[in-house]
Amino acid sequence: MNLFISRMEGVQTPIIPVVGQLIKENPGTISLGQGIVSYNPPSESIEFITAFLADPDNHKYKAVQGIQPLLSAIEVKLKEDNNIHLTLQQRIVVTAGGNMAYMNAILAITSPGDEIILNTPYYFNHEMAIMMADCRPVLVKTDENYQLCPDAIEAAITDKTKAVVTISPNNPTGVVYDESLLRKVNEICKSKGIYHINDEVYEYFTYEGNKHFSPGSIMGSQDYTISLYSLSKAYGFASWRIGYMIIPEHLFVGINKIQDTIIICPPVISQYAALGALKAGKNYCKEHLEKITAVRKIVLESLQSLKDLCTITPANGAFYFFLKVNCDLDDFMLVKTLIEHYKVAVLPGSTFGMKEGCYLRLAYGALQPETAAEGMGRFVKGLPEILR
Repeated sequence: MNLFISRMEGVQTPIIPVVGQLIKENPGTISLGQGIVSYNPPSESIEFITAFLADPDNHKYKAVQGIQPLLSAIEVKLKEDNNIHLTLQQRIVVTAGGNMAYMNAILAITSPGDEIILNTPYYFNHEMAIMMADCRPVLVKTDENYQLCPDAIEAAITDKTKAVVTISPNNPTGVVYDESLLRKVNEICKSKGIYHINDEVYEYFTYEGNKHFSPGSIMGSQDYTISLYSLSKAYGFASWRIGYMIIPEHLFVGINKIQDTIIICPPVISQYAALGALKAGKNYCKEHLEKITAVRKIVLESLQSLKDLCTITPANGAFYFFLKVNCDLDDFMLVKTLIEHYKVAVLPGSTFGMKEGCYLRLAYGALQPETAAEGMGRFVKGLPEILR
């Protein structure tokens, strides 16, 4: 018996560090890989750190679910931005980032062998968490525009299914799911007695008149809808590790056990910074969105020269484009070649569950306009030469 084999053997290796190492080995590479923004947290976040330091009691453990001032601020935000009016059957839990919120949910609602439905392409950490919980991801294809297919989702539900996961605006595709489709999926979950987990990390990143919709705002959905949020993107907050989840009250006992075991309480200094961010509000993100929109335009215009080589699906949310490349090349080897020979990095689609065909994810949220222009110049030069 090999004592060194564990459940981790079946979990994919996170792609970001792998590509990060390739970038490190090839100095001067422009990254269109990691999904972060270029701007810093608002000044209000830094100011609230002073308040944190002024109270020696803040250096002690705090409540597992988060400090009360932050819980109250989140409740107000949910009413104003998401049309979610919490009831006594719901609870806010502050987490160490959106990934922890998702892991909390998976561990709380499943037993080993249960199934979770993911829509492909999926966010790789979502699939990894399911595997770590000794559960099985059931993959359902989206349509040609990466929109949800409710009939296919319903057909994939079995007596082992515990939840359907949706992400809107979407990572990795950048697609904003139609409200009617999210409502239909939510209704299916209700009728089947399973949970609807909706990841809303990119809620403020929409373009060309598209609007974000929160399934948690659907009347009567509070007993089976789990909504996940993060401050990482909107507030330039990635390393502070603060997210939160809206859960049915009946899940709190389990999630309290999980969170107390893994982290005890979310970092209190970061919770104070989050208070400052919420004080600045969504307008802080909206101000920066103008520059991201300009960068998006540069990326989209550059991609037009590749329309004979790639399928470029419309993407009006987040800060991603997901390309289907018309070739039979291994996507990781394509990524590696782009980095080593053209000094531009993207991510392979296989890490997002697209195993048939060659797909690439481009991220542009962290780029300045001039960097975006240079990076896309390298990409549109390199891809045709590699495929030639």
